[in-house]
Amino acid sequence: MEKTTLALFPLFLVLLWSPLALGGHDYGQALSKSILFFEAQRSGYLPRTQRVTWRANSGLSDGKASGVDLVGGYYDAGDNVKFGLPMAFTVTMMSWSILEYGKQMAAGGELSHAMDAVKWGTDYFIKAHPEPDVLYGEVGDGNTDHYCWQRPEDMTTDRRAYRIDPSNPGSDLAGETAAAMAAASIVFRHSNAAYSGELLRHAEQLFEFADKYRGKYDSSITVAQKYYRSISGYNDELLWAAAWLYQATNNQYYLSYLGNNGDSLGGTGWGMTEFGWDVKYAGVQTLVAKFLMQGQGGHYASVFEKYQQKADYFMCSCLGKGSRNVQKTPGGLIFRQSWNNMQFVTSASFLMTVYSDYLSSSGKSLQCSSGSVQPSELLSFAKSQVDYILGDNPRATSYMVGYGNNFPRQVHHRAASIVSIKEDSSFVSCRGGYATWFSRKASDPNLLAGAIVGGPDAYDNFADQRDNYEQTEPATYNNAPLLGILARLSGGHGGYNQLLPVVVPAPKAAVTKPSPTPVTTSDELSIEQKLTASWTASGKTYNRYSTVVTNKSAKTLNYVNLSISKLYGPLWGLTKSGNSYVFPSWIQSLPSGKSLEFVYIHASPQADVSISSYTLA
Repeated sequence: MEKTTLALFPLFLVLLWSPLALGGHDYGQALSKSILFFEAQRSGYLPRTQRVTWRANSGLSDGKASGVDLVGGYYDAGDNVKFGLPMAFTVTMMSWSILEYGKQMAAGGELSHAMDAVKWGTDYFIKAHPEPDVLYGEVGDGNTDHYCWQRPEDMTTDRRAYRIDPSNPGSDLAGETAAAMAAASIVFRHSNAAYSGELLRHAEQLFEFADKYRGKYDSSITVAQKYYRSISGYNDELLWAAAWLYQATNNQYYLSYLGNNGDSLGGTGWGMTEFGWDVKYAGVQTLVAKFLMQGQGGHYASVFEKYQQKADYFMCSCLGKGSRNVQKTPGGLIFRQSWNNMQFVTSASFLMTVYSDYLSSSGKSLQCSSGSVQPSELLSFAKSQVDYILGDNPRATSYMVGYGNNFPRQVHHRAASIVSIKEDSSFVSCRGGYATWFSRKASDPNLLAGAIVGGPDAYDNFADQRDNYEQTEPATYNNAPLLGILARLSGGHGGYNQLLPVVVPAPKAAVTKPSPTPVTTSDELSIEQKLTASWTASGKTYNRYSTVVTNKSAKTLNYVNLSISKLYGPLWGLTKSGNSYVFPSWIQSLPSGKSLEFVYIHASPQADVSISSYTLA
């Protein structure tokens, strides 16, 4: 990077009537391309399933001089260095995207590709962590690498490996890598249990290493300072790793770590307006707010509420409804810095997307200094940022390479800008690459499909020039958060449950699986409930019930008020109004013959649902 400066069962509520399109963009296509970009960034021996065919094997001696196999992993951006901190953040965010919206990825046929992208990173991290207190955090160095313009297959630059250990600690690097491996362990839990367990063991060791031997990684790996300096320090990564390890293990030690160290490590004190590979506080605060909404705060509820207040602060700042709002371009894009600004846009948009769903799932709204904000407004704003990236901006430029008709053609990227070694095997020398390929005023010979480039300046201006690295260089951490948002947007307007069930009182009697029970309260509306899933966690059997309300009348249902009793767990798909429930925010009316579905989870037989009142047009 040319820079000086980041479920038990996922449940999804679906409207049974066709949702309106979310906009003029093909989010499914954009998702496919976004994942494809990671294949262009691969280092090492490329697999038979490689779809980016203009790339070939590279970096095959990485780690050899240090007596360790470091072949594999990702190049971070348009260069050929493997930087551990942004690579780990990339894997964490890809994993989080899958954990939240994997069902949508599967529906579009992209889940296996996304999981492959995660595994390409975690396979490398396993190699880079050969001992409990040793982690290799960089291969190659930016200074020698940036002196050359060569495709990865031709590299002649220094491939020295750099590590952290007890004498040369790096809590931020070890913490982020622990977070990545913990998050990925959840991704693979059901499909590859042995691999998931291996990742979790590495994650736990890395967290212990990070916490016991504290220090900034760029004080130990000093060659990283010019490119990925840890300005925020390591406190945020310690909390971030603890949050992900709690999700992966349900071990109360990690929850207690968040509760006991929230104040001293800044989790409850830092109100942020950015989130990325360096600064994780907003991500931690979002996750802890989720724990609180799940009812997992326990003794630490009051501390976790302070985390949540800071999460609210971040969301309100992005919306422009807080006390210290983020800057935006005239076209409406979040703007933080001229150098690869898009990394902050995609990361912030991801947090807003999941927070919107967390709030909706718990029936809460966002409290900003300007007043109460509905969760749907967060999702709408995140969507506006994605739409800007895909071309809804003053220049009508797509900042995703290969998406739309008007996208960057001269990307600041060594491999894309030099003819494929498969087409011309002539060696490209270190400086010869600059003379022959970097200086070409022509489109890249290889399409870097899906890459999100640095993006426009503060006034929506953009120059598609290879030497304009501030705007035309892509990065893996630009794309990683986008996977989740694109999957979410491709899924339509349906409400989503993104919270795991809370622990609730339950009768000891065994729950028998009932047949669908229709309850007709009038000739015009009907209710039908059925048990759709059951599972056991911590000795309790949880049941998921689906309830469908159908408008049987010849008129449009404009209002309905439902009474629900004997409900002992969370419910999604309706809005609570006093002691009853009404339409969710995404439905204003229900046409004749149409239905809506809501679900709830608890460790009891089905709740009693009845219609108190309704209005037909």
